[in-house]
This record gives sequence, structure tokens and C-alpha cells, in this order.
Amino acid sequence: MTPTARLCSCALLLVAGAASAQGLYRNVDANGRVTYTDRPPAANAQPAPVGGSGGSASSSAQLPFELRQIVQRYPVTLYTGDDCAPCTTGRQLLQTRGVPFDERTVKSNEDIAALERLSGRNGLPLLTIGSQQLKGFADTEWSQYLDAAGYPKSVQLPAGYRNPPPQPLVAQQPAAPAPARPAVQAAPPAAPVSDAPTPSNPAGIRF
Repeated sequence: MTPTARLCSCALLLVAGAASAQGLYRNVDANGRVTYTDRPPAANAQPAPVGGSGGSASSSAQLPFELRQIVQRYPVTLYTGDDCAPCTTGRQLLQTRGVPFDERTVKSNEDIAALERLSGRNGLPLLTIGSQQLKGFADTEWSQYLDAAGYPKSVQLPAGYRNPPPQPLVAQQPAAPAPARPAVQAAPPAAPVSDAPTPSNPAGIRF
């Protein structure tokens, strides 16, 4: 079983116990952290911008104005792995609703370690909506959080719109070039041996 396959099996165990959110409200605390609860937000609460691309800049520029504003406030990122049926189902849900999203793949040991630092667990799929994390796939729960963030229930994407291609969670570093091997210098040719007599060998005898 591959590391990613183990991740998916962990996520499947969590689906049955996922609690359905009822009457969700968006709350913003004093530090600007956005969360969703069943309690209405304070009267002066405002949506806080949360870092995240929610698609490349060029892709977001193609979106209708209202949808683009939602993407900027609550960018959606889906974390997936190979041979992960819940990941495929979650991706299809986002595509059916026309939700612009980034996809990060978890394959290498470095990816798994980064996922654990991000979510505190190594289960897939993981969906983030702004700063909200949804661990494991549950159709009703994902739909309710997307509704609370303001995403439309049906596709409103312009014709020809495409989400950015999936990228690894940890960017792959290019392999360092192998150090150049020093050039081997050829030994100078041996001096030819002469049979001519010399002061130290007057008879010119070779041994």
C-alpha cells in the first residue's frame, strides 16, 4: 500500500462521523480569523481577507465580479492523493457547482509531512475555504460551508474557464548538477632512451 493510499483509508474512517453543520454563520475574531459556527456573527463583523490564490491571477480575472470577490475572500484549496475515491468525489462536487479552486497533490514523504503540519493529521481529502478546514469528505458538510461562504449552487463560470492544473503540496526542487570531475592530465611522454655513449656510460651499454 502506497503512503497516499494509506492517507485515503484514514479519511474514509472520518466520513461516517462527520457532523453536519446546521444554520452556519461566518464569524471574524479580533485577529481577523474567519470561522463558521452555528452562532450568528457580531453586528459589526466584516469578512476578513485570507491569504490564498483560489486560482491563478489570470484565471480569477476571468470570473464574474461577485464570484471573483468570493474567491478573493474565501479561496478554496483541495488537497488530494492518488487512488483516493473520496478525493475524486470531492473534486467532482466542486466542479459540479462551478467552484474555482486550487488543487494540491500529496504524494511524497515531504508532502505528507507538510499536510500534517497544515492540518494536524495525514488524512485525505482536505478542503480549505478561507481559513476553515474540512477534514475528510462529507457531501452535506462541504455544501453547507460553500453556501455559507457565498459560492453559487450552480455553475456561473465563463465559457472556457479552467482551474489551474494540480500542483504538488511541496514544490519540487530541481536536482543539483553533479560536480564536474577534474580533468585527468596526461603524463608527459618518457624521454627516449639513447644508446649513445655518455660520460657516465662511455660504452653505451643498455641494461
